[in-house]
Amino acid sequence: MKRAIISDVHGNLEALQAVLADIRGRGIDEIFCLGDTIGYGPNPCECLDIVIDTCQICLLGNHDQGALFDPEGFNTGAERAIFWTREQLESRGGKPDAVARRWDFLGELPRIHRDNIWLYVHGSPRNPINEYVFPEDIYNQKKMEKLFSLITKGCFQGHTHVPGVFTENLNFLAPEDIHDVYEIGDPKFMVNVGSVGQPRDGNNQSCYAVQEDNRVLFCRVEYDVGATADKIYRTLDLDDFLGDRLKEGR
Repeated sequence: MKRAIISDVHGNLEALQAVLADIRGRGIDEIFCLGDTIGYGPNPCECLDIVIDTCQICLLGNHDQGALFDPEGFNTGAERAIFWTREQLESRGGKPDAVARRWDFLGELPRIHRDNIWLYVHGSPRNPINEYVFPEDIYNQKKMEKLFSLITKGCFQGHTHVPGVFTENLNFLAPEDIHDVYEIGDPKFMVNVGSVGQPRDGNNQSCYAVQEDNRVLFCRVEYDVGATADKIYRTLDLDDFLGDRLKEGR
């Protein structure tokens, strides 16, 4: 098995195109998307079209859900961005059949996907859409024990935009700690695959993971950050901070 797992594209077309080119260069045909294809970024329609056409599995993220319904728990900038995104999908998405296709796709997204011993979610095994699992949660033994009790072997998730591996013995391994390769052993694990469109680990390169039979690879990809940020700066309803953070990877 060789499967690319992407997450949190967030309407960043330049990042998505660069990551898909990298995936093709590795000879990978199967792509799973763990949600939040839209929200924050300036190209929601284009990113949705690409994910629809290229990903075998796509899950519902909290920003996808926010576009479908009313956003809950969003800060002011994120809320403004999701209302702007909804407007793009409703009135600026091109022909009616293209608009309907995107809304139908969003409306049918599952919350989880299981493939034998593997679980795929956006947030966490306990709350697939909204729960964050941060590196510092390794010090919350009760929370982590509950999450691992819901996993057969391994779980792949996004949502925090911070890549790394949580192990059953309450360790967090950042990609740089393991030279971008996690060798799968006996213990259960959770992998955060990072973010394609809005990395937040201090590295502004896109991040995704490749799942193989016995290991997980973390991949970083450069893209034209400035081009995406400039689109955000030119869009009044998108906070300039959303462009600034792309450049800083935060």
